[in-house]
Amino acid sequence: MVRKSKDVYFAEIADLVSSRSTCLRNQVGAVLVKESQILSTGYNGAPKGLPHCDEVGCMREEMGLKSGERHELCRGLHAEQNAIIQAAFHGVSVKGAKAYVTTMPCSICAKMMINAGIDEIIYAEHYDDPLAEELLELAGIVFRAVEVARKYGRNANNSL
Repeated sequence: MVRKSKDVYFAEIADLVSSRSTCLRNQVGAVLVKESQILSTGYNGAPKGLPHCDEVGCMREEMGLKSGERHELCRGLHAEQNAIIQAAFHGVSVKGAKAYVTTMPCSICAKMMINAGIDEIIYAEHYDDPLAEELLELAGIVFRAVEVARKYGRNANNSL
């Protein structure tokens, strides 16, 4: 038996977290880890207590907006945002943590991760946002892909 690497292990947990997503376009999960311990998780969806897109529809889809455009016109928060917010809500510092995400962060999430003190980002799927990559490089944050077979997200064989 071959033991999974920690990167694959935590990336697969991020994929499982994505199964809670209520986004109709893309299911994303994030896990914040420090010293091999999970600090927080997050998935993309509406703020606590508000109707989710799977209940009321996707306004971005209705407006014909492409992926990566006009993030502010989405009722949901991104997985990385929710993971950082949940850690803060519970008084957990994420300074020096690694972020395992199912999708490379967008520029908005990259800026939040920089300011939150995330040291490294490990992702399963690429997301084309040159500004995010530039910001992370300038901040000295390592970001790299890890190969995992997604079971729950948009590239999975089953539907949510």
